[in-house]
Amino acid sequence: MNNERMKVFGFVVAIAVAAWQCDGSEHGASYEIFPLRMKTGHGGRYIPEVSCQSWRVGVEAHNVIDWKTVPLDCEGYIGNYMLGDQYRSDSKTVCREAYFYAKTLNFTAKDIWVFDVDETTLSNLPYYAQHGFGVEPYNSTLFNEWVDIGEAPALPESLKLYKKLLSLGIKIVFLTGRPLEQKAVTVTNLRIAGYHKWEKIIVKDTSIYDGKTAVTYKSSERKKLEEEGYNIIGNIGDQWSDILGTNTGDRTFKLPDPMYYIS
Repeated sequence: MNNERMKVFGFVVAIAVAAWQCDGSEHGASYEIFPLRMKTGHGGRYIPEVSCQSWRVGVEAHNVIDWKTVPLDCEGYIGNYMLGDQYRSDSKTVCREAYFYAKTLNFTAKDIWVFDVDETTLSNLPYYAQHGFGVEPYNSTLFNEWVDIGEAPALPESLKLYKKLLSLGIKIVFLTGRPLEQKAVTVTNLRIAGYHKWEKIIVKDTSIYDGKTAVTYKSSERKKLEEEGYNIIGNIGDQWSDILGTNTGDRTFKLPDPMYYIS
């Protein structure tokens, strides 16, 4: 897919994302793109979407693991969730608890908070909305074309948390699975999205971690941070691989993401 087509579609989805970033309930509007349904409809007719809700809960609880794509029948449900009010509300709950926890701490100059990037600080919804919200198999070529545009919007609740942590005096470290060659565009994208200050940004050196899991990579890089004298007081990501393994920090926070799974 060429960049022009991607940009045109991105503009359309950006309208939905912008609406999603402005909490619809605060303005008397709804931005759901698919209707939410109960288990049965009129006359007791079975509506299959309820199984998608159960699947999402299993994913977020890490009971459903090592999956490759969202079930085909769940495209509408996941799309509704991601661009509707519930995803925003779930993210708000996670970030609120993270901030409440941070406020209880007596921290030092070497205390840091680790943030993942994709689906944690930056949202790839404009891309995934065009690719079935995770129904389509991952295509690294197409996804990297999207990343290289550098126009991913901020996740609004994560941006709020980031700013609040900075106001408390907590240093931020971004730890992402994006490769070295995407560091420059990631830095630019973060700044455009509103993230202007950090202690470090760590990207993946594939010459070292080729074939390694995300758990291994992120555990190793967190260990390096601690060996440099940093103390990880908080760690937030959308994947379980962001917060599992070793050197995970004093407390971890899991943001919702039913669109893909990284081991």
